[in-house]
Amino acid sequence: MSAEASGPAAAEAPPSLEAPKPSGLEPGSAAYALKPLTPNSKYVKLNVGGSLHYTTLRTLTGQDTMLKAMFSGRAEVLTDAGGWVLIDRSGRHFGTILNYLRDGSVPLPESTRELGELLGEARYYLVQGLIEDCQLALQQKRENLSPLCLIPTVTSPREEQQLLASTSKPVVKLLHNRSNNKYSYTSTSDDNLLKNIELFDKLALRFHGRLLFLKDVLGDEICCWSFYGQGRKIAEVCCTSIVYATEKKQTKVEFPEARIFEETLNILIYETPRGPDPALLEATGGAAGGGGAGRGEDEENREHRVRRIHVRRHITHDERPHGQQIVFKD
Repeated sequence: MSAEASGPAAAEAPPSLEAPKPSGLEPGSAAYALKPLTPNSKYVKLNVGGSLHYTTLRTLTGQDTMLKAMFSGRAEVLTDAGGWVLIDRSGRHFGTILNYLRDGSVPLPESTRELGELLGEARYYLVQGLIEDCQLALQQKRENLSPLCLIPTVTSPREEQQLLASTSKPVVKLLHNRSNNKYSYTSTSDDNLLKNIELFDKLALRFHGRLLFLKDVLGDEICCWSFYGQGRKIAEVCCTSIVYATEKKQTKVEFPEARIFEETLNILIYETPRGPDPALLEATGGAAGGGGAGRGEDEENREHRVRRIHVRRHITHDERPHGQQIVFKD
């Protein structure tokens, strides 16, 4: 009875609910596994450089990328014995790539190095939107490198002109050249020269985002500050003088800290895109007081004038035996 009953029952069994298999494809082949009838619910197993990921065909083919070309049947894919699709790339940032394909945006890494790595992966997978986001973030990081304080050293007059022409910022230049000294230094000159260099470094750290600082070791002066605004020299502070002592000449280096700091503040008014402010020029001594007609010609002449401040340019010392000292300035 059981054998006879089982025969007709088996013959009248309902057809299988499984979908018909495409002709010419083996069940274990990658092409068959990656072409489901319901792609919205079909998960794909990805092995990207040892990093394992589950995702859907909708995610992989939603944007026009290399992944869409791989999983839309236009390119061959490789699988291992477990059915994992192999992609020979680092899996470090592949999760970010998938999240971008899912959501259309992702938080970008803070590190410049990781941003560069993610940009390389986005370029490989041809994810154009993520490429543009990474490039924009890298550009903003390059433009906002405020902690970096780079101070060029002038090596030739031509290089100095190129640096002045290539920047839109006001410029502070310190020329210090000890090899130009024909005479011996006074007792305080070495300390004052170091103080000038230290002040230059302090100003560079304080105003590096607003001013361009240059060092010059080739000029004729031993210690001289120059201030430039909108491509032309605005002021100059020379810190050296010749001292005529008994039977010898000496070079004296001064440290006019207040004057240097004042001139540094003065050239801040030449920051772009705003030109010199007449009111601020007047307040800082860059323009004469008063107003009204007849002032335009004076201002035009003043515009091309360089304020040159020489600190005690020539001094004569008459040393008396009793220790008194008389100083004559010419």
